[in-house]
Amino acid sequence: MTGIEREAMEYDVVIVGGGPAGLSAAIRLKQIDPDLSVVLLEKGSEVGAHILSGAVLDPVGLNRLIPDWKDKGAPVSVPVTSDAFWILGEAGQMRVPNWITPPLMNNHGNYIVSMANVCRWLAEQAEALGVEVFSGMACSEVVWDGTRVKGVVAGEFGKNPDGNPGPNYEPGMELHGKYVFLAEGARGHLSKEVIEKLDLRKHSGPQKYGLGMKEIWEIDPEKHKPGTVIHTMGWPLERNAGGGGFIYHIDNNQVYVGMVVHLNYVNPYLYPYGEFQRFKHHSMIAELLKGGKRIAYGARAVSEGGYQAIPQTAFEGGALLGCAAGLVNVPRIKGNHNAMLSGIAAAEAAARALKAGRSGDVLADYDRELKRGPVGRDLKPVRNVKPLWSHRGLAASLTLGGFDMWVANLTGWNPLGTLKHKNTDAAATEPAAKHKPIDYPKPDGVLSFDRLTNVAYSFTNHAEGQPAHLTLKDPSVPIEVNLPKYAEPAVRYCPAGVYEVVEKEGEKPRFVINYQNCVHCKTCDIKDPSQNIHWVAPQGGEGPNYPNM
Repeated sequence: MTGIEREAMEYDVVIVGGGPAGLSAAIRLKQIDPDLSVVLLEKGSEVGAHILSGAVLDPVGLNRLIPDWKDKGAPVSVPVTSDAFWILGEAGQMRVPNWITPPLMNNHGNYIVSMANVCRWLAEQAEALGVEVFSGMACSEVVWDGTRVKGVVAGEFGKNPDGNPGPNYEPGMELHGKYVFLAEGARGHLSKEVIEKLDLRKHSGPQKYGLGMKEIWEIDPEKHKPGTVIHTMGWPLERNAGGGGFIYHIDNNQVYVGMVVHLNYVNPYLYPYGEFQRFKHHSMIAELLKGGKRIAYGARAVSEGGYQAIPQTAFEGGALLGCAAGLVNVPRIKGNHNAMLSGIAAAEAAARALKAGRSGDVLADYDRELKRGPVGRDLKPVRNVKPLWSHRGLAASLTLGGFDMWVANLTGWNPLGTLKHKNTDAAATEPAAKHKPIDYPKPDGVLSFDRLTNVAYSFTNHAEGQPAHLTLKDPSVPIEVNLPKYAEPAVRYCPAGVYEVVEKEGEKPRFVINYQNCVHCKTCDIKDPSQNIHWVAPQGGEGPNYPNM
């Protein structure tokens, strides 16, 4: 908001986001120079409250950041003991032999973890080193100095629904940094603004995304096998969309059950949440969950564009870290290790600059290190799997993509070169007239659940009386454009039931936004075919409160 007077605080480095990338950067900065002033701002009620990931963790980043993490009690204690990949059909399943997959797909030496709890532990390590960690501090604006990112506005509260200051309005503070690190995760609204304003994608392709949905189940102890990792492809998605399921056995008789649906699907009638719920009715999964109970639910967008979708990550005054840059290895289904490595690299680049008396310039050595160092070496060999999947389907991705990865693994050379992403996920959506509605079974309340019931298990909360953080560039578009052309897909692609089209006889349809349900997945910002929905941060501390995701 212009014209608002705010106090300002000065730091050496300001970090937005308390995920693995931001926390790794904060820790590494203090390891290099304890006298640096470092502040980390997290919009969740606590660090970890908004963290959702599979997750099978490759500990390479953790080993580099805190080599004695085991002695320090990191919540990383369930090593992978078995690793299986299945192709599902409606009536059965077929296991893909492990020897067919390239060695980089092997999960030996990795751990099944709750990244929410790993981040809580990392926050403790950061605070012990002197990092100022502020939770419940959403960052509402970028503070610009020309084309340089000077800082962010944090802690703004008390706006009325119309966006104007209310009687209890608090303007927040400007936190200025010699460098500002944006580690907001996939499709963060500040990162989106910076990427667009500074044209950081001029040399890269569009970012691609998936929607990840996850439940935690307590199951029969006799069926529980800690360390078991299962990935699936095929049914129920089949030709409707790319993606697949996962089942990870962690400790305490719990399993993580989830699905990722690629958001470049063309049929606007596709219902990703419905696909996830149907997945659990496959005989292999249903038998595992029989007699168990779901105890948590959440959803989050996943960056999937890979190496060729990484934008310029360094800009005047700051850098993009982790999933804000898009560092997920799609075939490996992992990104946390690269997020941590990016945080380490950004911290080292900033520390060198500050030691040399520089500030506010472009950390070009960070961008080079990210793309040529261990992160780039992890992503480059697998860069053609996602484009093949998008353009030619699952079979081509498995065969041609597998061949390309094998050769790259053995020689360091990709025979397919670098395949490009053609368009954004929003642009991939086709008119409803080209497709037929998909009939999804009703949830049975035992294995499958309706969205609103499941949202209650994300422990999401947004105070009433504030502006909706899901904003429309043009309020007429949902009914005048999206409804007739695309059957308004927002009512289906949202995994939290935020959007409704209310139709009453004799009245014009109304588009309703139930922002209180939002789990901050960002799918609407990504998939809306008219690109009319813009996600911004609500008041700090609001949104999901994930316990062990």
